[in-house]
Amino acid sequence: MSKTYRIGQIVPSSNTTMETEIPAMLRMREQIRPERFTFHSSRMRMKTVKKEELAAMDAESDRCAVELSDARVDVLGYACLVAIMSMGRGYHRVSERRLREHTEANDGNAPVVTSAGALVDALKVIGARRIALVAPYMKPLTELVVDYIRNEGYEVVDWHALEIPDNLAVGRHDPALLPGIVAAMNTRDVDAIVLSACVQMPSLPSVAKVEALTGKPVITAAIATTYAMLKALDLEPVVPGAGVLLSGAY
Repeated sequence: MSKTYRIGQIVPSSNTTMETEIPAMLRMREQIRPERFTFHSSRMRMKTVKKEELAAMDAESDRCAVELSDARVDVLGYACLVAIMSMGRGYHRVSERRLREHTEANDGNAPVVTSAGALVDALKVIGARRIALVAPYMKPLTELVVDYIRNEGYEVVDWHALEIPDNLAVGRHDPALLPGIVAAMNTRDVDAIVLSACVQMPSLPSVAKVEALTGKPVITAAIATTYAMLKALDLEPVVPGAGVLLSGAY
């Protein structure tokens, strides 16, 4: 009999993508592995992607961690990359530790991953040092994300900000546009492409196409989070059709 794992996510109230792409990937995994998954979310208020609103939203993450630990989830993912990265360099470690302490205090101890930490860790896993990056944020927030990633030891060779301030609009961005955006970027000398440095910008349908177009490994915030969750659960991090990171090579 296969085991069923409860996947918990802390998501911005206006996020529609992480509760779409992570279940989609884990459902694909269910086609080739015996484990099964259920999905549970708690929401933090956020409508506009700006620094002040992100900081206010992050303060709600403690409550969300407690709520999800009430459900005794097996892993907890903080699904907002820019909220973490806009709080200062290395903040994902602070957040992960604090949220884990809240689950422990509620007798619902569960490993905690953040999409921000998952992304920088995923780059290390695939051995990337030089990257190109696509983000939906306004340029000042994108610069914070780029600085955060550089501080973790990576060289961001090129980056593209779509400058979409409304988070619902980010979720409606057509992933079919991403290959054309990447084609206009400098990817010749990079080790990997971060196709979506955002958990809200849909990207999964274009990952294979961009890998074929560029010949480079492609990761996204959602793919990296899925990898980190599977590793935290001590499960093989393999999902068909979800890019190099989840190919089974790592």
